[in-house]
Amino acid sequence: MNQNEELAVAQMRRAVHKLGSSTEGFGEITLIRFLVARSFDIDKAAKMFVQWRNWRASFVPLGHIPDSQVAGELQQNKIFLQGLSPRGNPVVAVKVHRHVPSKDPLQFKKYVVHLLDKTIASSFRGKEIGNEKLVAVLDLQKLAYKNIDIRGMITGFQFLQDYYPERLSKCFLLNMPGFFVRVWRLISRFLEKVTLEKIVIVSNEEERRALIREVGVAVLPEEYGGRARFILLQDFQLDKPSEEKTLLIS
Repeated sequence: MNQNEELAVAQMRRAVHKLGSSTEGFGEITLIRFLVARSFDIDKAAKMFVQWRNWRASFVPLGHIPDSQVAGELQQNKIFLQGLSPRGNPVVAVKVHRHVPSKDPLQFKKYVVHLLDKTIASSFRGKEIGNEKLVAVLDLQKLAYKNIDIRGMITGFQFLQDYYPERLSKCFLLNMPGFFVRVWRLISRFLEKVTLEKIVIVSNEEERRALIREVGVAVLPEEYGGRARFILLQDFQLDKPSEEKTLLIS
């Protein structure tokens, strides 16, 4: 950290305390994510941090969402956790055509948290550092109107923005059908500028090569230009220390 960041972190800790909360147990790197997400506005970053702590305590009281609470979503076999990119970022792939819009919004929100927590925890090496980021690959191949879930996609991105600040490194959209362009424009209205800047719609060979470089051939599935096989989210095994550490994830 540079001197300005050290000063901002110290000011944020005091601001959080004034709001009746605490930053105890959270390192500088974690707090900087909240500061970056709010353009180093101390009061806004402190408010975001406190809101996140309150949300986490009420929505994820166990520190993680167990498989048993999201079994219906897991059974769709639509999300894959592939391992780490060359930069050490966990890579998650989604086959969107397997998605069935949920009739239970609460369970879907729990599934989003389960997915994000497990993805981030998969990059831990013994303990959380606080600056871990993920790379997402959303495959829209074979997408049909029955799979379109505007509310679900907005929920996923808004959870990233509100409760997992600066956790997204890149998001690649593959094989986007023409009819989905209008849907994506609608979804984009709900995303912050900083989030949109991290999203790449892969539409040419140069962008596909960028995807391969970012994800890495070792973990990118073969059908996207890599050498890996798909690994279902529920089949990916975290080590025990990583599982226990999920209570600090944001």
